[in-house]
Amino acid sequence: MKRAAVLLVVALLALAVPAAAFAHDAPENDQSKWVMADWMMDTFFIFSGLALVAFLAAWKAGLFHDLERQGAIPLLVEEEDYYTPEWALEEEEWADGDAER
Repeated sequence: MKRAAVLLVVALLALAVPAAAFAHDAPENDQSKWVMADWMMDTFFIFSGLALVAFLAAWKAGLFHDLERQGAIPLLVEEEDYYTPEWALEEEEWADGDAER
């Protein structure tokens, strides 16, 4: 029971301490105007760098091998045509089924 009370006090302090650093209490000067922009740029470069490293690792592992063949797989799946309206199928061009090229 004592351990739970100590844990509760620590949790409440952890939630209360950040409230002392409200944004409107921050000093307003020329440097503080750029804090958010610096943070956003740092985050962009970190994540884009990680994405580049992941891309290069995937490329070196051969995961982009035969992309042309892999892209053609969905074309082999036969399924009902949900997108062509009925009136388009009644035209001469579609009389035989698929359009001729």
